[in-house]
Amino acid sequence: MITSLRLVDFKNFADETLRVGPFTVIVGTNASGKSNIRDAFRFLHGIGRGYTLAEILGGKYGPGGQTEWQAVRGAPNEIGRLADTESGHRFALEVRLKLGNTPAHYRIDISRSAADSGNFRVTREELSTWTGAEPIYTSDPPYSDPVGYQDDDTHLLLRMRKTGTQRKYGDRIAVRPDQPALTQIEEHKRVVRAHKDYARRVIEVFANMRFLDLIPDRMRRPAFPGQTVLGDTGENLPTVLRQICANQERADSLIGWVRELTPMDVTDFEFPVDPVTGLVQLVIRESDQRKLSAYSVSDGTLRFLAMLAALLAENTAGLYFFEEIDNGIHPVRLGLLLDLFEGPTRGRTQVVGTTHSPTLLTVMKDDTFEHTSVTCRLEDTANGVIRRVVDLPKARELRQDQGLGRLHESGWMETALAFTEDDRGDQQS
Repeated sequence: MITSLRLVDFKNFADETLRVGPFTVIVGTNASGKSNIRDAFRFLHGIGRGYTLAEILGGKYGPGGQTEWQAVRGAPNEIGRLADTESGHRFALEVRLKLGNTPAHYRIDISRSAADSGNFRVTREELSTWTGAEPIYTSDPPYSDPVGYQDDDTHLLLRMRKTGTQRKYGDRIAVRPDQPALTQIEEHKRVVRAHKDYARRVIEVFANMRFLDLIPDRMRRPAFPGQTVLGDTGENLPTVLRQICANQERADSLIGWVRELTPMDVTDFEFPVDPVTGLVQLVIRESDQRKLSAYSVSDGTLRFLAMLAALLAENTAGLYFFEEIDNGIHPVRLGLLLDLFEGPTRGRTQVVGTTHSPTLLTVMKDDTFEHTSVTCRLEDTANGVIRRVVDLPKARELRQDQGLGRLHESGWMETALAFTEDDRGDQQS
């Protein structure tokens, strides 16, 4: 479980931290940085998939040229917030996690220098616990450790945590600088199994993310038999739902949620197979025995079905990121949508979603309110900031008196955030 994500000189953020809970909501005006936060999560996901920096940022392609991974948005010169003529572009991401009851802290610093053909490389990386103990590994050890000098231009040098037989330093290893060390230490024979296992658990968290951008036309299409993973735009919806319905308990849960979330009086789902193509179709049956194909179901209902398919499937992701989580959903149903994310997700998966909806903010529960953040681009600067709404002046009281949705509509969040940032700058000066 990810508990926080810090962005340093990443896109429009100088040094900002997003607090992450079981269900995290991000609000903010257009161009304030919400999608840049998604890009930061995608960067972590690319690490989890074992890609190089060039592949994470520029895209991964198969032998036939097919796209395996979409590039992170932005040209090379736009990923780092600032460019220095000598040091080039730099940015860093820092993550805090809980691996069960075990804490973890991971940081990676990336640079891009014109002197190195414009390539990206890791300049600093560290994996540790929260307890202040010696890092599992670090490229920036304290004091007079020789690794700190990084005197090998072709590698990133790491100092591993000491084992029981080592007195002063742990093992020194060298990894390629074009790929995060986190996904390279497994191949080193001198790294002890416990350290590899710890790194592998962090990798699993990063790899187990999904970024769903649901497109109704994709969800309406019949699916190839045996496909049990929902595509990023909603592909394979019929076969994923068919697998869910094979388990009676999950089928009852699915039907119950659909009846709650839509005006449809659903009693069952059917999955006829086209006799010509062999593809699986989706049909919804109501109590009066009327049957509706996916082609006649509304876009909003399909979005509900896809979200349910993601959250109720056997192979649920550890974290889902939804942009415009309320898109296509009638305001009357948003409270039930929140029930979906605030209920079945707890303990199974995390959900991060962006929204512009005042209604969604009005009906959210207290725990979600605690994990709602606002992004804002400060006046007369390109810098974005991220603040928990609960940390804004009198946010709890104003929420009770006026409702968070009304505060959002009035622009109070951005005004309060700008005021507190100006006040903070005056105090520092």
